Amino acid sequence: MAVNFELELVELRNKYEQIVAMLEPVQLSSDVQALEKITSAPDFWDNLSYAQKITAEFVFKKKQLTQLKKLENELDDFQALLEMLSELEMTGDNAELDDFNQEVDMHYEKLFSMIQEMEIETLLSDEFDARSAILSIRSGAGGVEAADWAQMLFRMYTRFLSVSGWKYAVTDISYAEEAGIKSVSLEIQEPYAFGKLQFESGTHRLVRISPFNAQGKRQTSFAAVEVIPLIEETDDVEILDADIRIDVFRASGPGGQCVNTTDSAVRITHLPTGIVVSMQNEKSQIQNRQSALRLLKSRLLMLKRQEEALQKKELAGDVKASWGDQIRNYVLQPYQLVKDLRTLVETGNTTAVLDGDLDAFIKAELVYCKQTTK
Repeated sequence: MAVNFELELVELRNKYEQIVAMLEPVQLSSDVQALEKITSAPDFWDNLSYAQKITAEFVFKKKQLTQLKKLENELDDFQALLEMLSELEMTGDNAELDDFNQEVDMHYEKLFSMIQEMEIETLLSDEFDARSAILSIRSGAGGVEAADWAQMLFRMYTRFLSVSGWKYAVTDISYAEEAGIKSVSLEIQEPYAFGKLQFESGTHRLVRISPFNAQGKRQTSFAAVEVIPLIEETDDVEILDADIRIDVFRASGPGGQCVNTTDSAVRITHLPTGIVVSMQNEKSQIQNRQSALRLLKSRLLMLKRQEEALQKKELAGDVKASWGDQIRNYVLQPYQLVKDLRTLVETGNTTAVLDGDLDAFIKAELVYCKQTTK
């Protein structure tokens, strides 16, 4: 059945108007000008963390403004193409008409993709959606299999972040004895990282022929993923000294200057909640302590939000990394399939997914989860 591009254009323009209403380009332009003025101050880079945050916000909002203008121009160009197509259909030149139809198809696909991308950004309006994020992975049921699976997920997410051009740092990692990792945490310094990745939280299930089983049997293993927003200095999260226990230890894993030779790693236990955080990527104990406290505040902020919303299941402690909890299945044997159990998005290209091709899953879960929680 042929696509009625005239009707599609009307639909795309309606969606564009909805996007404009959500993003408010006049206010967006004002924000960009204000942020640009801040970044041009002579002492702007004196506070590095503040400067990085403001710069990231400036770049993101300027990009949104540019995308809105580009989208408006693309809609106008598409309308002009349809008018030319209509004139060409009256001439009866079939060869030229076929070529032009292909051009219209390509332009429509490009426009549809741009609209879809902007629609997703309009969904990111909740309290913490604009924040950077902490993404943590921990192995679950399955022993060495689960530890290896956790490392595969670690590789998958770091590939995704690298391809996306997002800045990240490994803040803590605990290696398993035989193979793989017990847990790992990544700090993702990207505007809206939490908003875009929050629904990756949950249990991820792998089915494959085990490389650790001499009999070549099929094995099922689990790993839990948790995504929380990164704390900001303006957040009101109080931690009493009497409520925490601080332990220091020697960092593990690949060495670096002083990393494996001094007790620089820090573990903080929040006694009232039982939340435990650790940090070992900095060279000094003081730096690791500051970073660990920031991470603890992020977790407590998330806990407070979830308690108020009665959504405690998003916490890492509530993700059991076992049967009945999984949000996504990765089947490598006896067939190849990655399937999200909420959105039903699936693909047989498991290699691409494990290499970080997550866009289809992340976009679908954002639309599904945001709309079902409104």
